[in-house]
Parts: sequence; structure tokens; C-alpha cells
Amino acid sequence: MSHKILIVEDNENNRCLFRDILSFHGYQISVAADGQEGVALARELQPDLILMDIQMPGMDGMTAAGILKKDPLTSGLKIVAVTSFAMRGDKEKIMAAGFEGYLSKPISTRELPGLVKRWLEDHL
Repeated sequence: MSHKILIVEDNENNRCLFRDILSFHGYQISVAADGQEGVALARELQPDLILMDIQMPGMDGMTAAGILKKDPLTSGLKIVAVTSFAMRGDKEKIMAAGFEGYLSKPISTRELPGLVKRWLEDHL
């Protein structure tokens, strides 16, 4: 059985790119266009991994992840931040918020499947 991955990303091109790459590698992919939709889908689908964009209109990724981490139904879900924030201290701030990983944009399409595999294995 393949792992379920939820991609929460407001940029349609990024959503399609991540979905296509990870689907090719055998993962079951669901997508959400914003944090609110991401929270709803995470509760419904209980994915093995969530790739969560941090900067989105409406509900941002930090808020969405905080909601999921505080909810007993979803508190154990693995969430990896996907962000263009690359300033000193950003990674530490994101990891302190409860994310299991951090991926900075632009994302290497060659490295993404290996990183996802590692996050799934390291945190099972």
C-alpha cells in the first residue's frame, strides 16, 4: 500500500509539479489550495505526510499546522514546511512550531522523492 501525502500549496504550478513527481514515485497524492482546505483534508484523509506551504493567503501554513497539532485527531500527523523563507532563524522558528521537517524553495525535483521517503521512514 502506498503512502498518502497531502500537498497544501497555493501556487497551482507548484501543486501540479509536486503531485506529478510524487505520483510518479507511487505515492497517493491529495492537494489543497490553502490552509483551511488543508486542515479539512488532513482531518478527513489522515495522510502519512503533509507538505505544507508556509506563506499562503487566508490561513497560512503556520496557523494550519498549529490547528492540526493541537487537535487530538491530527496531532500525530507528520508535517513538513515548504517555504521560500530562507532568512536566518526561519528554519528554527518553523521547527519550533512543531514541523517535522523543512524544505526551502526552489525545490530540487530530483531530491524531492528521496526527501519524502526519508521523512516517512524517519518518523514512522
